Amino acid sequence: MPLNFYLFKMKTPIQLIILTTLILSCNRQAATSPEYIEEIETWQKNRVERLKSENGWLNVVGLYWLEEGENSFGSASDNTIIFPENAPEYAGIISKTGDTVKIKVNLAAGITTDGQLMNDMVLQTDKSGSPTIMKAGSFAWFIIKREDRFAIRLRDFSNPRIAKLDSIPAFPVSMDWVKEARFNAFDSIKKVEVPNMIGGNEVYECPGKLMFRHEKRNYELLAFKEGDGFFIILGDETSAIETYAAGRYMYTKAPDENGIVILDFNKAYNPPCAFTDFATCPLPPPENRLNIAITAGEKAVHLD
Repeated sequence: MPLNFYLFKMKTPIQLIILTTLILSCNRQAATSPEYIEEIETWQKNRVERLKSENGWLNVVGLYWLEEGENSFGSASDNTIIFPENAPEYAGIISKTGDTVKIKVNLAAGITTDGQLMNDMVLQTDKSGSPTIMKAGSFAWFIIKREDRFAIRLRDFSNPRIAKLDSIPAFPVSMDWVKEARFNAFDSIKKVEVPNMIGGNEVYECPGKLMFRHEKRNYELLAFKEGDGFFIILGDETSAIETYAAGRYMYTKAPDENGIVILDFNKAYNPPCAFTDFATCPLPPPENRLNIAITAGEKAVHLD
């Protein structure tokens, strides 16, 4: 029988109190399901492992913008681009000519790529999906492109920050912040310019909005196309107080056959710039700065 049938049949206050307590207890049990808590704890653990991995953000120690023409680089002070002191003194010359970036290697520096000693070559950037990775000692670097600018992104696998991060502070896990959102598609995919941390803009494909409710109020988020699902950049009333000032990120699956998307704010996470000063993170667009305190997901990290 449905619960409202029993509520109708119960006449005494004590019966109603017992049933109400039972209902609340069931709701609390659902909100703190051991399986769901374990899922989020596993997700949090994997987050830390990815950040500490070779491709993670904790080892990023430099971002050096290239000038048009030749850019000598290495740890020696007379280079155009000066690497940290443990890097080779004179690693070589990276030349930028328009949209083409080449390297002339100093063979004595012992720079490798794909496990082989490196020769002079044209470098692929991160926009290719397979950038040329160069390594020497504990350092690795590659070229990134942002709008019409190019830079060296430098990693140091011995960076002390890697050992400093054991966990990421987070709000208590709550099913109250697992929302069903309705996808409201635009007539056509829009190109949205999103500001980033370096004063530029990045263009994202936006097929529509995600609409959800919280405490009897409606909210909307621009959803950016990402693989088969969506990427969301958001800010809220916890930003710069309990959470990272520049907002947080989320991923979702594609809408189901009814146009529903699950927004799990327990998986709202810090952008890369929360872990290194040398990231170029996109910031929340004005439409995604919500007038609500989202007390779920990762909190701000303080590594220094």
